[in-house]
Amino acid sequence: MKRSRGEEVESLRKYSRQCYLQKREEKKLQQLRDDIIDEHYLFEGVELSESEYRDFTHKQQTYDIIANKIGLDVAANNNEYTMPELYDDHQFGINQDKRFSVAMQRYTRDDNDKELQWEDNQIKKATLSFGSKNKTTRDGDDNHNFVFEDHVDFIKASIMDGHDFQREIALEKSKPKTSVLQALQEDRKNLPIYSFRDELLEAVHNHQIIVIVGETGSGKTTQIPQYLHEAGYTKDGRMIACTQPRRVAAMSVAARVSQEMGVKLGHEVGYSIRFEDCTSKKTVLKYMTDGMLLREFLVQPRLETYSVVMVDEAHERTLSTDLLFGLLKDLALARPDLKLLISSATLDADKFSTFFDFAPIFNIPGRRYPVEIYFTQAPEANYLDAAVVTTLQIHSTQPSGDILVFLTGQEEIETVEEILKHRMRAFEAKIGELIICPIYANLPTELQAKIFEPTPKGARKVVLATNIAETSLTIDGIKYVIDPGFCKMKTYNPKTGMESLLITPISKAAADQRAGRSGRTSPGKCYRLYTAYAFKQELEDNTPPEIQRTSLANVLLTMYSLGIDCEKLMHFDFMDPPPVDSIIKAMELLYNLGASNKHGKLTKVGRRMAEFPLDPMLSKMIVASEKYKCSDEIITIAAMLSTGNSIFYRPKDKKVHADNARMNFHTGDVGDHIANLKIYNSWKEASYSRQWCYENYIQIRSMKRARDIRDQLARLLEKVEIEITSSSNDLDAIKKSIASGFFPHSAILQKYGSYRLVKGQQNVHIHPSSGLVEILPKLVLYHELALTTKEYMRQVTEIKPDWLLEIAPHFYNPMDLEDLTSKKMPRGCGRAGL
Repeated sequence: MKRSRGEEVESLRKYSRQCYLQKREEKKLQQLRDDIIDEHYLFEGVELSESEYRDFTHKQQTYDIIANKIGLDVAANNNEYTMPELYDDHQFGINQDKRFSVAMQRYTRDDNDKELQWEDNQIKKATLSFGSKNKTTRDGDDNHNFVFEDHVDFIKASIMDGHDFQREIALEKSKPKTSVLQALQEDRKNLPIYSFRDELLEAVHNHQIIVIVGETGSGKTTQIPQYLHEAGYTKDGRMIACTQPRRVAAMSVAARVSQEMGVKLGHEVGYSIRFEDCTSKKTVLKYMTDGMLLREFLVQPRLETYSVVMVDEAHERTLSTDLLFGLLKDLALARPDLKLLISSATLDADKFSTFFDFAPIFNIPGRRYPVEIYFTQAPEANYLDAAVVTTLQIHSTQPSGDILVFLTGQEEIETVEEILKHRMRAFEAKIGELIICPIYANLPTELQAKIFEPTPKGARKVVLATNIAETSLTIDGIKYVIDPGFCKMKTYNPKTGMESLLITPISKAAADQRAGRSGRTSPGKCYRLYTAYAFKQELEDNTPPEIQRTSLANVLLTMYSLGIDCEKLMHFDFMDPPPVDSIIKAMELLYNLGASNKHGKLTKVGRRMAEFPLDPMLSKMIVASEKYKCSDEIITIAAMLSTGNSIFYRPKDKKVHADNARMNFHTGDVGDHIANLKIYNSWKEASYSRQWCYENYIQIRSMKRARDIRDQLARLLEKVEIEITSSSNDLDAIKKSIASGFFPHSAILQKYGSYRLVKGQQNVHIHPSSGLVEILPKLVLYHELALTTKEYMRQVTEIKPDWLLEIAPHFYNPMDLEDLTSKKMPRGCGRAGL
């Protein structure tokens, strides 16, 4: 029966469909086989997880069943084009040997030919493989190849010597398990300083001043105060003070020592930092920042409550440390019973010894564990990218152990954290989890504490830190350190009055400190992202002292309050004298603020200002609030300013929401100081709610710190006999109080939106985070100048010209403000009528 055309078309369509499905089945089967071969080749020798193993087995069984069922050789039925082995045929009569003689030389050369060896080496380097470096490749070579797209080549340069740690580890494993306290006591005995305990105590007994030099990790900070306590230096009710350059170090070391002594933190062992005192009447070992010990000189100039003062990490040469050196040197003459210990981790001990009248030097040789030092073969163009690549190299090739990466600031830490998270998404299942823990000053406390949490089994922790982790901060488990060789260093220009944080190369002493971080709890390795030549030839031996590169106004106010006037100041025994320009600038500022008279002696206003542990301008602002009856609002503003620029946080994925939340507090063009007051009062009305902070993109840690600072400032107001009064509705009175302290920081609007300092010709700009950045008032006060891409004013408030003439007639005259009273207005004003 003859079929119709439609039936034939339908029959052909079915046949075509069957042929397509058969070819598709063969194609899918071939693809499955290729996947099996690829996974077997790429991940040979890698221990798979249960889900990965089940997935691979399922693919293998599926392929075997289908291939056996259809009995088809996929490779034989592959009709795809493949590259032929020979490109030409002899049928054309071409002399093939002559034509391809050059191209075939590479295949006919001897196996020892250098070019062939180089090519083999390049092919081997290009092979993709996973796993730790202890895994053996199929060729039998212990040659791990990095899995990511780039890598950094290092050269092993040296080893910092340590003890026979293998023997110690073996002994530790053979011992029965003990309690935490017993384990800590055993751990103390393994420190290098333990074998020198008796010699150290004898030296302290025989000499009043001792310079102690010991490697990082030798146990100086934690053990020496305990040895002195055990030797009876606290029996008469006096304390042992140990200063630290950073508050985080003081807190963490005090916590560690309290554990070792088996006491509660704040009882026998405590710490004291600015706006936080964790001590009691029982305290005998007191860890504190050097600035807090400096302030104790105001209360007790002879430090009668202390029998021993230990200045730790003296090589950092902070501003307060240098001032302490001169004061303690004089105090030692007046108090022969006071023991003074100067502790340093660098070999520049002769300078300290000479300064303290050739005091004896006590050396603590060796460190607990050795550290291998590696340098890059060639300079790295981008140290951030090199730090990321090196972190991933270590994670994929090195045995277990956590990583510490030194970076210059919060911006770099957040950038590296984001890059690491992005790159780890594709490889985390193959090379293990990488836990990223940042640590910097503005980070919330609960996130800072993550760096001390133990690392889970099967994972690795990478700590991204500023130089806050460079000294006196031991993070258990750190085995690898990555040192890019840069840090942010604060510099001060006395001519412009501007302080700026500039990224500069570190010193050799700082590099050795960073390397020592990896040898605290186990043998370690330090990867320096610069060459050995750069280390030897381009880095300075030591970091310049802070006293030579910072504003001295606060230091001079402290010295004045200690009775060191201008005449005595010129003869004060500094280890490294500060620049004369900085001293003159600080003297002028204190005189203009009314803190000192023309003879360089402290005034009544200056004595009240010295009671506040704040910058002199903030102190003067608080003292002036008594006149304007707004001390309650002013201490709130001072507390908010003292937290730094860390009130708001701005997540990268919610920038618009965060900016809108911030601008809600700048309604009415009130300025940044009043906005800070609004923020605190709103938080207070919300019963200090954490949820309120989350909704408004405000850091709860900064607000809690501002609350603690405000409470202490309120207590200090009573001490200086200033009544707490409120004028919440009188914004002019609040602004006048602010102007009383910050009148030297005034700027006039110029053309095109820039500003010029009233006293000086320097051009500055309002910071983009300010609420007045689009309004551009005609005359403003600012809290500080910050140099980034431009000279920016932070925390800006609009004021009236006549206020400056009323508050500071000795500093301003009508000629300075004539531009504000002229009828011709500058172009670029953002507000109508200006």
